[in-house]
Amino acid sequence: MRYLPLTPSDRQAMLAKVGAKTIDDLFADVPEAARLDGPIRDLPPHASEMAVERHMSRLAAKNQTAGDGPFFLGCGAYKHHVPATVDHIIQRGEFLTAYTPYQPEIAQGTLQMLFEFQTQVARLFGVDVANASMYDGSTACWEAITMARRVTKRAKAILSGGLHPHYVSVANTMAKFTGDHLVTATPTLTAEPDTADLIGQIDDDTSCVVVQYPDILGRIGDLSDLADACHAKKALLIAVVTEPVALGAIKSPGEMGADIVVGEGQSIGVGLQFGGPYLGLFGCSQKLVRQMPGRLCGETTDSEGKRGFVLTLSTREQHIRREKATSNICTNSGLCALAFSIHMTLLGEAGLRKLAAANHARACQAAERLSKVPGVELVSDAFFNEFTVKLSQEARPVVRALADRGVLAGVSLGRLFPEAAELANGLVVAVTETVTDEDIEALATGLQEALA
Repeated sequence: MRYLPLTPSDRQAMLAKVGAKTIDDLFADVPEAARLDGPIRDLPPHASEMAVERHMSRLAAKNQTAGDGPFFLGCGAYKHHVPATVDHIIQRGEFLTAYTPYQPEIAQGTLQMLFEFQTQVARLFGVDVANASMYDGSTACWEAITMARRVTKRAKAILSGGLHPHYVSVANTMAKFTGDHLVTATPTLTAEPDTADLIGQIDDDTSCVVVQYPDILGRIGDLSDLADACHAKKALLIAVVTEPVALGAIKSPGEMGADIVVGEGQSIGVGLQFGGPYLGLFGCSQKLVRQMPGRLCGETTDSEGKRGFVLTLSTREQHIRREKATSNICTNSGLCALAFSIHMTLLGEAGLRKLAAANHARACQAAERLSKVPGVELVSDAFFNEFTVKLSQEARPVVRALADRGVLAGVSLGRLFPEAAELANGLVVAVTETVTDEDIEALATGLQEALA
């Protein structure tokens, strides 16, 4: 029996309140071509539970998972080894059922964990303060843009061509409803990021400049000059980190002057999981904290002088009046934040630096080997564990050919930027500590045969 809490008269009253005649009017913003005009075609009306299980198992068997063979996919989601301890601890009952601290007086464990998480993220990003996590990296990026608008009272955001196109897409979607003006670009297959171009675009109407670090092509640039240029025009610099393991080896964005640092925490403690759930990270300087979205957990003492934890800042619409909320999409990914914090605690500073060094060494080994393959050209030698190569032919067919051989060779730029013909030959290769010598050789051999 379906659960239908509303009567027809209830629905009519609600529609009248919002000024709609029918329920279909609520979907006016969805293009007609994207709407169903009836039941889903070719989907059987019903089947037994066992039949559905068999059918879904057959479909799942067609997937090639990250552990099935050589794996070089990256571009915002990375295959790292997650210790078994992480999964064991997050499945403890007191953690598994804890979502978010709505009742802080009975959620001291959750609050303490989030306090530790905030400390880890702030130190990793090189900023003064970090919140208690967000939905994912792309929405955290958009939240940073809207935060910059609130701080500067300006609505022009300049997005680097090196920013992940999926993050740009999310920002463009949200900007339709806020009136923000986003200046976007497409990356070029050059050794250096587009820092000089970004500096040249900053004016008195600019609220922020958004850069990815390392960028979508894997390039690492110094953000100091860009930060100075932003601050000279009273704009903010937003840095996006999709691979936090990199910060175990390279200077943090906060150290170079970034005002807001956001990112995706999946690399630490959270598996690939076919795309989610993932974990948004968000940090900023102390002077901007009142405009930061999400929640802040703070440390205090109780009436007996014992250490305790509280919600220090709660700026979601469910805590305060909607018009005063800094966000209404800043979902706290509590279990993923816990996994991140456990993995980070297991690593410690020395372990993170060692893990980062192992990633970089493997990537250098792979880049050197691939550079010897005829028809493969390394775009930049300044990278962490991800780099871009330019092939002698279009990359997408090459990626498909290698996938048929069981090698997931990387992400073709033609897939990420289908409208940019000049990027069609680009291939982004990610190499983590999970890659073996045999994997690198399989990729090199496969590319040599595919490009012959």
